[in-house]
Amino acid sequence: MSDSTFTRGGADFDPKRSNWIPWAFVGGMLLVVVVNLGMVYAALSTFTGVTTGKSYDRGRAYNQVLAEAARQDALGWRARVALEGGVVLVTVADREGLPVGGRVEGVLLRPLEGAELHLDFAAAGPGRFIAFAPLPGRGQWEARLTLTGERGERFDIRERMVAP
Repeated sequence: MSDSTFTRGGADFDPKRSNWIPWAFVGGMLLVVVVNLGMVYAALSTFTGVTTGKSYDRGRAYNQVLAEAARQDALGWRARVALEGGVVLVTVADREGLPVGGRVEGVLLRPLEGAELHLDFAAAGPGRFIAFAPLPGRGQWEARLTLTGERGERFDIRERMVAP
């Protein structure tokens, strides 16, 4: 038997064989720290700075948001927005499928960058409106439009689209 080995319960025991166990705990904790630092970097580097202003006031006025949604549902209008080759096409029909006339105005927004592109719509037929949109980049865009009907009714249109 060597000097560093002794007998324990009838078997030889070498204390040097278990020296790696504390290093396993240290390595595990280092792995946790590295992963957390990676998550912090990802969170801070992708934040766009876009937040909801006056969120408390908006939350208190949520009944007004619900009332507006009910008013729009009562109109029974349905809108379809398409982005094709630098042109935004909006088609609006009522509950029976008949075209809804009026005037459309609004913008295209780039959700991540906050870029805004104003749209000038022209009537392209009953219930159809068209606007040229020279987009500065590909990717996701959000149409925020308002249709003002022939009798002054307002209809908000929100649609996300992807520009090729």
